Amino acid sequence: MSSVSPIQIPSRLPLLLTHEGVLLPGSTMRTSVDSARNLQLVRSRLLKGTSLQSTILGVIPNTPDPASDAQDLPPLHRIGTAALAVQVVGSNWPKPHYTLLITGLCRFQIVQVLKEKPYPIAEVEQLDRLEEFPNTCKMREELGELSEQFYKYAVQILDAVSLEERFKMTIPLLVRQIEGLKLLQKTRKPKQDDDKRVIAIRPIRRITHIPGTLEDEDEDEDNDDIVMLEKKIRTSSMPEQAHKVCVKEIKRLKKMPQSMPEYALTRNYLELMVELPWNKSTTDRLDIRAARILLDNDHYAMEKLKKRVLEYLAVRQLKNNLKGPILCFVGPPGVGKTSVGRSVAKTLGREFHRIALGGVCDQSDIRGHRRTYVGSMPGRIINGLKTVGVNNPVFLLDEVDKLGKSLQGDPAAALLEVLDPEQNHNFTDHYLNVAFDLSQVLFIATANTTATIPAALLDRMEIIQVPGYTQEEKIEIAHRHLIPKQLEQHGLTPQQIQIPQVTTLDIITRYTREAGVRSLDRKLGAICRAVAVKVAEVQPKEAKLERSDVAEREDTQGIVQFVNCVRTTVFHVCREHILEDEKPESISDTADLALPPEMPILIDFHALKDILGPPMYEMEVSQRLSQPGVAIGLAWTPLGGEIMFVEASRMDGEGQLTLTGQLGDVMKESAHLAISWLRSNAKKYQLTNAFGSFDLLDNTDIHLHFPAGAVTKDGPSAGVTIVTCLASLFSGRLVRSDVAMTGEITLRGLVLPVGGIKDKVLAAHRAGLKQVIIPRRNEKDLEGVPGNVRQDLSFVTASCLDEVLNAAFDGGFTVKPRPGLLNSKL
Repeated sequence: MSSVSPIQIPSRLPLLLTHEGVLLPGSTMRTSVDSARNLQLVRSRLLKGTSLQSTILGVIPNTPDPASDAQDLPPLHRIGTAALAVQVVGSNWPKPHYTLLITGLCRFQIVQVLKEKPYPIAEVEQLDRLEEFPNTCKMREELGELSEQFYKYAVQILDAVSLEERFKMTIPLLVRQIEGLKLLQKTRKPKQDDDKRVIAIRPIRRITHIPGTLEDEDEDEDNDDIVMLEKKIRTSSMPEQAHKVCVKEIKRLKKMPQSMPEYALTRNYLELMVELPWNKSTTDRLDIRAARILLDNDHYAMEKLKKRVLEYLAVRQLKNNLKGPILCFVGPPGVGKTSVGRSVAKTLGREFHRIALGGVCDQSDIRGHRRTYVGSMPGRIINGLKTVGVNNPVFLLDEVDKLGKSLQGDPAAALLEVLDPEQNHNFTDHYLNVAFDLSQVLFIATANTTATIPAALLDRMEIIQVPGYTQEEKIEIAHRHLIPKQLEQHGLTPQQIQIPQVTTLDIITRYTREAGVRSLDRKLGAICRAVAVKVAEVQPKEAKLERSDVAEREDTQGIVQFVNCVRTTVFHVCREHILEDEKPESISDTADLALPPEMPILIDFHALKDILGPPMYEMEVSQRLSQPGVAIGLAWTPLGGEIMFVEASRMDGEGQLTLTGQLGDVMKESAHLAISWLRSNAKKYQLTNAFGSFDLLDNTDIHLHFPAGAVTKDGPSAGVTIVTCLASLFSGRLVRSDVAMTGEITLRGLVLPVGGIKDKVLAAHRAGLKQVIIPRRNEKDLEGVPGNVRQDLSFVTASCLDEVLNAAFDGGFTVKPRPGLLNSKL
């Protein structure tokens, strides 16, 4: 046999003081470095050193000392172990520290401490060589994990330089360990594994193990869990590639000590792999008639959306292997986009899972983290599949238009593979690192607008517009769905409260101005809470009345009827006429004898004012258009359509155009186009400035203002409104107060089409307007407007600004020539 060359250690060694155990030659140990001296040693010698000798340390056992970071060096043990630093792992949480993996080489004796700061350095003398007793390496490795209660014995073994002394000290400990193993073998019950009876003997981990302790039971349970985990892997129906990865990882897990950080990470990974629904799915319940009834019962209106959902269900019924389309519901908040997705899952009989994407700015939320990172975890898609337990659920990707972007990547780009029916059958999460089939998942996305969705992601989805509701639709939704839900949530019954449709209309028009019904739902909840207080006040009086005499009821029948009338209309204006100083004692006594109201509490306009306060929105259109230079435009926002006032004024100046109202570049360009067109057609319409000049900007400044300056405004749809506003200013004529308009213009006076016609028309209808001017090329978009709205409004389709101006002013905008100008040269 070839002899092993002796190991020569440097004569000067930096000293690492450790209290986590005793390192023996030939053994390996992990130790934590968190004291100031040891941290400085690691940074100076291990992280900056390049030679092999720079990674050799002197490890000195040291008892745990709470003042280990004190300036004075504690007393050092004279014998230590020269060690080789194999691995250095650092972390900053919860405080800066390192974890070292060190291997013992040989022992040394401290001759003299040469330096104490910033870390101790000593002159040492090597005591032994590693090849003197090669057969004892395995024994030393097992003894390296001694517990704290045998700390002194390990130090004595370290101090024993002579081989004979070491045997004398270690043999009693080994005998004690053998006795413990024999006792363990007797107490353990044989376990049946297939057709063989085997006795599971746990490997020796510590010589200080005492059989029958709580620690022993925990390790037995852990071993049983690993056996069960291996069985689940064998019986799982995961693909071959995933199965190979799991088999490889379970083999690594068996060989890995539980103290290693990778142990918990590997185990969590395997548990996730066996819990994923690789081939587990639900069977679709496809009944088109039942689906139509369910959608109609759950959602009023939304005909276009329900039609597309029924089309998908019909195709699914005819072809079972249809790849899931990516539907994207786009519309203002509160119109029921999320609710429709839940109804689709209910109709199909599938599991439903909602993933909120608003504010997500890390691609790892979609694709997961790689397992090399601390705290790694799978993405939301894989987590959702684990939650629902099937591979064909309905996933609702909520608020997909509000995805962010940061230094951690672009989550919208990470969704490209997820939402592509041609690619998502092989989706690879970074945490799993194996492919998972997403082709059977039905993805439904929701958004308020498509403007902020990347074009590549938008191309992978089928956009279905979900516009806002009309007033009539809101009334139906309130009485079919919202009011019954609020009554149930507040413990009320229809016999206790009554909300007529006219009251609901007042709430819609005067207290809410929205495309959806979310604010309407909150207002109804406020009414129910106020009524609940009144009902709760009546209940104690009912109990007291039950104990009263029947004769007293008959004697006070007239008073009771009066009090019932007052209580029935408790929110009515008549309560204001009951003065507190008029017989308060008699009223109180009568109330104690009163019966509960026979009629429900009626909510009328006076009750609304008492509960909800003064109306938030009043019809101010006629007041705003009481002077020239004001016009009403229509705007589209992610929250639905809105009416928008445009105001203009002129003053002496140098021909400057001022724009206010936080406008975007497109609207500023529309304003410049409007003033240029009016200046070029001033003679045609006999428009002059304050000095009688056809040059409208001659010694004249114009100020255009869009109220609600805190709201950013932009878009190509305000051109016709600005022209009408300026025409009213220079002609001195009032724009009709019941007309709203939308459309973009060109320098030649053509009216170009715009988007969002339905939402804009609904906004005009909510505001009580009677006529809407739209571009002629948008006439086809009126088919999507509900019939009752088209009946209440009259529409003017215009292809040029002449037609717009004629419709915006009473009697048209043909201006008669002024006297004295008939013979003048124009």
